[in-house]
Amino acid sequence: MSATSDERTTGTEDAARQMAGGDPRLDKLVDRLPPRVGDTVTYLLKPSSRWVRIPSGALLIVGGVLSFLPVLGVWMLPLGLALLAEDVPALRSSRAKVLDWVERKKPHWLDPSAPKNDRS
Repeated sequence: MSATSDERTTGTEDAARQMAGGDPRLDKLVDRLPPRVGDTVTYLLKPSSRWVRIPSGALLIVGGVLSFLPVLGVWMLPLGLALLAEDVPALRSSRAKVLDWVERKKPHWLDPSAPKNDRS
């Protein structure tokens, strides 16, 4: 394989890995997720997945509002808002504030060498 094709492959992988928000802190949090969940989140955060991300975010928000029903929960609300933050600038600033808080209060969440299933 030539150096040019290696660079092209690496560039393709980097482009596929790049997320719409471009926040490295978000990338670090996604990297800590279990592989299957992390792959799904990475797919949803790609700019080309907008047609899946917006309905998914809206459905998660509706599920969070209906959290009094069985199976649905309040956890769906922030997840839906986080997905919509990729496409709604007003929510993007709120997501940045949350990531700032995580960086200040829970820096070990952003540490790649920390165990992935840390409950703290």
